[in-house]
Amino acid sequence: MTDFTFWMTVIIFSATILAVVVGVIDSSVAAVLGVLAMVWLGTMSESEAFNAVDWNVMAILVSVWIIAGYLGKTGIPEWLSVKALLVSRGNGALLVMILSMLSGIISLVVDNVVVILMMAPVAIPIVRHLNLPLAPVILMIGFSSNFMGTALLLGDLPPQMLHSVSGIEFMEFIWQDGRPSSFPVLMLTFVLTLFIMYLVGFRQSTLGGSSSAPGEAAESVESPVDAAIPDKLFAAIVVTGFFATIIAMALREYLGFQLGFIALTGAMGLILVVEGMGHRLRKPEFEEILQELDWRAIFFYIGLFALVGGFEKTHLLQQLADFLAPLFQENLIAGASLLYWVTVPIVGIVEHDAYILTFLYMIRDLGEQGVEAWPLYWMLVWSGTLGSNLTIAGAPALYVALNIVEREEKRKVPIKEFLKWSVTFTLAASVICFVFGMLLWVVPFAH
Repeated sequence: MTDFTFWMTVIIFSATILAVVVGVIDSSVAAVLGVLAMVWLGTMSESEAFNAVDWNVMAILVSVWIIAGYLGKTGIPEWLSVKALLVSRGNGALLVMILSMLSGIISLVVDNVVVILMMAPVAIPIVRHLNLPLAPVILMIGFSSNFMGTALLLGDLPPQMLHSVSGIEFMEFIWQDGRPSSFPVLMLTFVLTLFIMYLVGFRQSTLGGSSSAPGEAAESVESPVDAAIPDKLFAAIVVTGFFATIIAMALREYLGFQLGFIALTGAMGLILVVEGMGHRLRKPEFEEILQELDWRAIFFYIGLFALVGGFEKTHLLQQLADFLAPLFQENLIAGASLLYWVTVPIVGIVEHDAYILTFLYMIRDLGEQGVEAWPLYWMLVWSGTLGSNLTIAGAPALYVALNIVEREEKRKVPIKEFLKWSVTFTLAASVICFVFGMLLWVVPFAH
């Protein structure tokens, strides 16, 4: 690579990431334009750009979105929301915690944007029925959905990118190297974070709502949403296909197929069954499911993989790894702490997927230098996920949640109001997860 090509590649990469962060043009357009510029420049050939994309990850993403699209049409999200209302007995603060917990759990296996689009519409009539402020409720659904996506391999792009770079398998997100990994760490962090939000943000606020008198049955709380599942057979088919796909993906090592192939098989199998029984089911049209796929996000992720693949050809990530290796080898605790707390504020203003993918490659190179890579992998993806809840620039899911609030309330949500909730949530989650990460993963590997 000539000096001219080197510097132009660096400029193109930097300009593309800046365009994604600032939002001067659509992020998917910016990513694809950056890849095209690198190919025309000669940084990489069109074949190299194509091969830089992890199509296995893209197959996982699209397939899970399709299955989740059907799940959202079963009536199950509405049923869960009504059950949350009944359990809360009309207490606003408790209802927010339950809806947040449901959103976080669903996002374990469903993309966070899809979770928001499923949960927010059914939460809105309940919130209005209880005469509660809408913004904190929907924002908490957004924060929670974004939070738990990294707990398992299926929920969000960062764990799928980690699988692509490191080769980690589904079950290793639960238990790895004889210790708890992403799922137990993030689940415990999530529960404690919701508890803190309840204590400092909701219990004494206007979300207190009305609660039933002692001894009053939960069923007496009136629901503004129909809790009935329209077609139980359709719901049973979708749920069966959903869990069958997840179980098959968890057994990937024994089945011997790529995760993307398994997910695609599950999605196509579900489509075949649903469409084949179409006259017997109350189902959405397949075209409707396809229309709900976030094609902009798909093109963005394709462009992002190719863009980072081109940037790798400058070997700057390798040079950065060589530079940082002595620091991490000498003091892993200090190095991991620095990585974690530098990442949290950065991904609050920088789209976290691009940042995480870039640094995953750097950590992989550090591992080749003899540095313990897994403590750094986990501290990166955890801080990169939790920190992205700070602003809408860090996570597209929050942009979707904020748009829903502004559309429903017909007002612009002030940044001060947004930060009131996001800063508290992000800081609490980041501190708790840092403690768990250090105790479970960094300190035991430190020499």
